[in-house]
Amino acid sequence: MNFNIIGTGMYVPENIITNDDLAKIVDTSDEWITQRVGVRQRHICVNETAEDLAFHAAERALNNSGISPDELDLILVATVSGETVSPSVACMVQKRLGATCMAFDINAACSAFIFLLETAAGFFARGTIKKALIIGTERMSRIIDWTDRSTCVIMGDGAGAVVLEEGSGYLSSTFTVKGDDTVIKIPQFIGNSPFFKLEQEKPYLLMNGQETFKFAVNAICGDVEKLLEQNKLTLADIKYIVPHQANKRIIDFASKRLGVEEDKFFVNIDRYGNTSSASIPIALDEMNREGLIKSGDLLLLSAFGGGLANASCIIKW
Repeated sequence: MNFNIIGTGMYVPENIITNDDLAKIVDTSDEWITQRVGVRQRHICVNETAEDLAFHAAERALNNSGISPDELDLILVATVSGETVSPSVACMVQKRLGATCMAFDINAACSAFIFLLETAAGFFARGTIKKALIIGTERMSRIIDWTDRSTCVIMGDGAGAVVLEEGSGYLSSTFTVKGDDTVIKIPQFIGNSPFFKLEQEKPYLLMNGQETFKFAVNAICGDVEKLLEQNKLTLADIKYIVPHQANKRIIDFASKRLGVEEDKFFVNIDRYGNTSSASIPIALDEMNREGLIKSGDLLLLSAFGGGLANASCIIKW
């Protein structure tokens, strides 16, 4: 026994920043961004927090599922950009929803939404919960250097959520973690201890683009091949591959290496940018509401990012 997804929701800020808008503040252009990343616009917070984004996405997912907050047994949130270390975003969403269940955050960067699904599956397998709310929420605009065109043109803000109930729709998963802070890193403020002697690094996203690209393509292709082999499936059995929306060129390269048409991959990075842990649940909500997926369809979710960590799973809709 694990779970089925019974509702989806997403929320992004109203404020839209286009590539031409960014060209006014950093040395870049619409052509440069579009060709290298595939992003045309992104939603950026003006007065919303990661908690706000999560709450609104959660409300929409609950409405879509027909589940009320008091029926929830678990709330899990993925984020690297919450405004407070404590309380967790999950705790604050629980309060705003009026729920009374267990709630906590997990930090696994861009792969974290799939880590949340795996964690929830364990609770369902033990029989300790019947319904859960899973959220990826990120205000990436808080933790990027807006003078660095290599990162600020990629990221966006947003949240996505799913509601789970007991079922058998979580078919298989794979996780790989290789601790490494040389490729992707987000330093924290080190504090003002008079005894600590290390120097403060800029508390913004640091990313080696070339190494990230190679890691991501290998992660997607390796995970897809592994899951298909484990489950005795072929790509023809999968309705959509839903990848983390990090860079359109990563998805294009993975498509070519796997020998599959690009339309097998669901892509929306052009409209939202890279929203880290929120990108897959945002994609799921768009697919659900646009009628692209139907009961019984198999989806392969694949993510990769800081850690370094990559995670993928197959779910039955």
